[in-house]
Amino acid sequence: MRDRPEGTRLSTNFGTRVGDTDNSLRVGERGPTLLEDFHFREKITHFDHERIPERVVHARGAGAHGYFQPYASLAAYTTADFLQDPARRTPVFVRFSTVGGSRGSADTVRDVRGFATKFYTREGNYDLVGNNFPVFFIQDAIKFPDFVHAVKPEPDNEIPQASSAHDTFWDFVSLQPETLHTVMWLMSDRALPRSYRMMPGFGVHTFRFVNSEGRGTLVKFHWRPMLGTHCLVWDECQKIAGKDPDYNRRDLWDAIASGNYPTYELGVQMVPEEDEFTFDFDLLDATKIIPEEVVPVQPIGKMVLNRNPDNFFAETEQVAFHTAHVVPGIDFTNDPLLQGRNFSYLDTQLIRLGGPNFEQLPINRPVAEVRNNQRDGYGQHRIHPGTTSYSPNTLGAGCPAVVAGAGAYAHRQERVEGSTIRKRSESFQDHYSQPTLFWNSMVGWEKDHTVAAFRFELGKVAHPEVRRRTVAELGKIDHVLATRVAQGLGLEPPPAPEGGRPVNHARTSAALSLTAQGAGSTATRKVALLVGDGVDAGQVRAITEALTVTGAVPEVLAARDGAVLAAGGGELEVDRAMSTMASVLYDAVCVPGGEESTQALLDDGLAAHYVAEAFKHGKAVGAVGSGVAFVRGLDLPGVRLADGEEVCSHRGVVTAGAVPGGFAGAFLEALAAHRHWDRDTDRVAA
Repeated sequence: MRDRPEGTRLSTNFGTRVGDTDNSLRVGERGPTLLEDFHFREKITHFDHERIPERVVHARGAGAHGYFQPYASLAAYTTADFLQDPARRTPVFVRFSTVGGSRGSADTVRDVRGFATKFYTREGNYDLVGNNFPVFFIQDAIKFPDFVHAVKPEPDNEIPQASSAHDTFWDFVSLQPETLHTVMWLMSDRALPRSYRMMPGFGVHTFRFVNSEGRGTLVKFHWRPMLGTHCLVWDECQKIAGKDPDYNRRDLWDAIASGNYPTYELGVQMVPEEDEFTFDFDLLDATKIIPEEVVPVQPIGKMVLNRNPDNFFAETEQVAFHTAHVVPGIDFTNDPLLQGRNFSYLDTQLIRLGGPNFEQLPINRPVAEVRNNQRDGYGQHRIHPGTTSYSPNTLGAGCPAVVAGAGAYAHRQERVEGSTIRKRSESFQDHYSQPTLFWNSMVGWEKDHTVAAFRFELGKVAHPEVRRRTVAELGKIDHVLATRVAQGLGLEPPPAPEGGRPVNHARTSAALSLTAQGAGSTATRKVALLVGDGVDAGQVRAITEALTVTGAVPEVLAARDGAVLAAGGGELEVDRAMSTMASVLYDAVCVPGGEESTQALLDDGLAAHYVAEAFKHGKAVGAVGSGVAFVRGLDLPGVRLADGEEVCSHRGVVTAGAVPGGFAGAFLEALAAHRHWDRDTDRVAA
């Protein structure tokens, strides 16, 4: 065997080449293994120690590299270097995650999602550690252990995994009304993102920009996906968890690998410091939003994720985010949740990544120069020359030198007075107005889904008193909400407010509804084309081409892999077998024509299930030629179908006798709308 190129030969960790890694060193062919087999001992020892402690929260994640580029200089508000020059691209690494589940849980659970961004700036690393909700469950970090213990699997039986549908969580919620705003987001479809590429992110806390004159501006951060914000539905999520538990992680990886780079716009809500107390809530309260009608979101730059990690463990698993990783020009506020996170994140990394040198790992290493007197410790990667490791010194020529100004970080000066007490401000005490605002802002189908979510979750609660207490709390948000949830649980609704008027301030915010979150793009949308032997291959090609031109991703599915016979002769290649996929893994389903193909699909219950289930989940459904007869045979309620060559588009179901341009255009329009909730789906068996 010819010598392999240098660098491709197997070796030990200390560089000795290895000639056999399949057999231990032993005495004879059937004798005992020898302790002197250093390769065996190294290999096994490394394997035994290759797991690090799992993150307590955000354990299951997916990461990607990319860059951030500002639209214009923000020098009027901040000295942060990466926000000054619209020609400069700052490298980033982003980690998306679920929060409650373990590393082995599914992607599509009902949960908050993490959206953490590490900016490798010339002034040091800046970590914007956020979620896909703009609010959090608690106001003070001292409650974080209680909240996490309540939402995690119950300690006696370690059940349920990655789920808030159990007694301890709702016991905590019913006794801690500050959780209610985030719980409303959690029970909405916002907790079920279609893709990380279609999921927003929020900094949650109020931070502070500081400019060169020392003037501060309060700021909230928003990431907006350029594909729009789109979500799944709960029935779909549960089925995806069985069909493809890596659904969101796979989607992100495949999109980047195919060149469909996820893009997000960074926006900010900025409030002059002198206006901090002009709101009817406290800007330091992480359970509150600033309605966008009050302070609009100003776009300041874009982020493009264009490279997958080379190694999941070395990058996605070992990346360490920390809310206290800030750069000059960005500072904290006195938000009691943020102050606690600044301690907790560092403390977590110390134990999870083995000591104080975790920032020397390649994925955490800043591009800015690092010089300090911090030495030794577990995992020390640097070899520090010289005789001094203290400051001040003369033996090391006074280096590293401490120089005030000249780009050094300076904390915003603020005068603080007060007694040492354990008490929250009265301005933190309104726990119901903003949950009501969220409820009022949802349209009908969003409210229906939220009510169904409360019924599902509380239906898993075994203790009747916990159910009753939670419904009573919902009554303080909106009496109709509480009544609808109570009816589904077989409980008496809470009493109506005095005078019979609902407890509801009637205010709304259009930005809180999913209907305002962007639509109109078919880019990267996946469409299943169901075919059998005898399919009209010309129709399949025409539909496929029309979808591909707009960036959609069509896949031809049949009862078997390989190919099907085309009408009139020849074969049509099949991308996948229907049995290995499911309608829940696609954004739409289409049935091309061909009499023989249609009959084969009519005889296949799985094909019927694909279409019926897509219809039930509000997705676009298309059919052409004899495929219309297939859809008609499903007796989908309340939908008009084509009766001849003309195109009929009704409630997201698009049918035609052939494939004229009208069909393709109408089907693409239905696909771009994401979902169609004006359907009667209750009696659809799917």
